[in-house]
Amino acid sequence: MSVMVVRKKAMRKWEKLPGRNTFCCDGRIMMARQKGIFYLTLFLILGTCALFFAFECRYLAVQLSPAIPVFAVVLFLFAMAMLLRTSFSDPGVIPRALPDEAAFIEMEIEATNGTVPQGQRPPPRIKNFQINNQIVKLKYCYTCKIFRPPRASHCSICDNCVERFDHHCPWVGNCVGKRNYRYFYLFILSLSLLTIYIFTFNIVYVALKSLKIGFLNTLKETPGTYLSPPHGAYLPFRPLCPVVGLTGFHTFLVALNQTTNEDIKGAWTGKNRVQNPYSHGNIVKNCCEVLCGPLPPSVLDRRGILQQEESGAQGDSSTRGPSTQEPGALEKSSTQEPGAAQVLSAQAVGSTREGSSSPTRQSAVPMLPLSPTGMPEETQPSAVELPAQTRDDGPTEH
Repeated sequence: MSVMVVRKKAMRKWEKLPGRNTFCCDGRIMMARQKGIFYLTLFLILGTCALFFAFECRYLAVQLSPAIPVFAVVLFLFAMAMLLRTSFSDPGVIPRALPDEAAFIEMEIEATNGTVPQGQRPPPRIKNFQINNQIVKLKYCYTCKIFRPPRASHCSICDNCVERFDHHCPWVGNCVGKRNYRYFYLFILSLSLLTIYIFTFNIVYVALKSLKIGFLNTLKETPGTYLSPPHGAYLPFRPLCPVVGLTGFHTFLVALNQTTNEDIKGAWTGKNRVQNPYSHGNIVKNCCEVLCGPLPPSVLDRRGILQQEESGAQGDSSTRGPSTQEPGALEKSSTQEPGAAQVLSAQAVGSTREGSSSPTRQSAVPMLPLSPTGMPEETQPSAVELPAQTRDDGPTEH
């Protein structure tokens, strides 16, 4: 005889999230699936700084000041921290609608638009929303089955709607949105400062060494300088130079409280000349809102628990003695039938009190076959047998 046992398996929510994202460290790290360029970014930054620290920093610390390598290390660590924070965080993904919510939204749209004659194109699914006396359109996402909030957009690479979507950056391996834009901006800003810093002191190093041993001898003695930016042959450094221009572009966007997506689409600079409703008209206020405003929590709940039921067959083990029974089965039996367990315990205590006052030794008594009522077929339990009965295979009537 086999009994079906239902077990609940704990599963994290990130394992069932839709979209094209990858998760690590039990859902704590969230990135896009295409991470090859992100690894290239790490290689370029680490390679550039390693050459600078290995060759130029030691000479400059002795000849000029020991603060030069210290400041370079601070810039390097800060840039790496901002890069990892941008790459590993949730950019502001909006959860998709549940089936019931999607069905309700569909009914609401049909009730608003009415029936569309066959052959005609249905009207666009748009809701008008007013922000600072400006009409903003909320567009419907057919993938996520929701009306996207203002400034949100659907990323075709990650296949998710992102709040205050700026752009998808392959260099950081993630989308840039409301929850990680400030870290992205601080990353490119610190990387620009680090690039200029290394470039400047490479020139200083070449100039100082050339005064002593000559320019050609300097290049021969220091391979890192020979591959440095002043000579244009340091190939890993070249892709990082445009980051200075990228920092200037995003500084302009932060000052206007505008996103890259809005700037490319010309949302506030088109033919209609509609003013940006999110701008405060003040550069300081815009910068404070974008870079210093409160950071909203993630709405995904990636590490939440999902309960899933698993069914399995368990054989009848009523003929086993108490020495072979599992503790888990005893706890489960006592949990399912608390009434019977309490009655048996009361009887055991009562019979012990009625016995002799001298301590008695409990001997191992073999279990008798139980009847369907849970009691032995021919004998009644005694005060010695009751403590040895540790399992109930059925409800007991008294």
